[in-house]
Amino acid sequence: MSPMLDVSDDVRAEIGEEEAARLIAGDSAPGSYDCTSCRAPGDPEQERTSTVLFLGGETAVLAFAHASCIPSQVVPVSEEQLKDAVRTITGDRPGDAPAPAGASPSSVPAGAPSAGARPAPSSRQAVLGVTCGQVLIDDQLHPALVVEPTAPIARPGSDGPGDDFLPLLIEQGFLPVLDVARAPLPVAGWSVLLAMGRLHAILQPGAAGGQPTSWWQAHQPLPVTDDWRTAAGRTRTVYVYAAPVGTIGQQPREDLLREALEKAAAGGVLVAAAMPLAGT
Repeated sequence: MSPMLDVSDDVRAEIGEEEAARLIAGDSAPGSYDCTSCRAPGDPEQERTSTVLFLGGETAVLAFAHASCIPSQVVPVSEEQLKDAVRTITGDRPGDAPAPAGASPSSVPAGAPSAGARPAPSSRQAVLGVTCGQVLIDDQLHPALVVEPTAPIARPGSDGPGDDFLPLLIEQGFLPVLDVARAPLPVAGWSVLLAMGRLHAILQPGAAGGQPTSWWQAHQPLPVTDDWRTAAGRTRTVYVYAAPVGTIGQQPREDLLREALEKAAAGGVLVAAAMPLAGT
């Protein structure tokens, strides 16, 4: 019996027609797998299965997922992120790989599931705290990330005392939030990378139209709650909110996080953007 594998045109273009044919015929398809999205077991002979190709700078890894979770697709990732994904698949503990050149800082723990820490590339040493949560908009829960630095963020090349974190984001297409009950607008070229069921990075547009690069990268891939992952898989969109240092704080519950967001919006110190979910 041939496996019920979906191989998208994008995946087919990367792996070649010969390998795609071998997969569809069952010659190189797995007998079973752990879904790269929900992590539950899957059987390509019993249910429709998507091929998901994680494509790094020099390496590619083919993974599998329930077709009901995600479609077959190519997921661009950095070489570091791909190595972390391979460690996740094989069960090895992810190491602390260095951040890509030019990447912005990662995060410190803050409330709900959050990431590790990296120094900022600016002259002021700061890290970005990234908190996972859900926001209720139009009677539906939406997956969200809340970003807050631990110190003022100076504009690159500036030694001034000001905090340019929000102006820099507004220049990139983020918009001020006037009402948390309204969904943020999309920002072109940005995305949130969830791979192997874990949060990896917030990606920004590459220079001169090149491959996306990490604006924020997790110190190591982070697990997210089942509810957050389910909401992200349903909407395929993540709302990313950002506020200056000291605005949101470490909120232990989502209702307190919502109150902090509403207070920041009322004070004119909250920006946001809707980003597509890249990967699984």
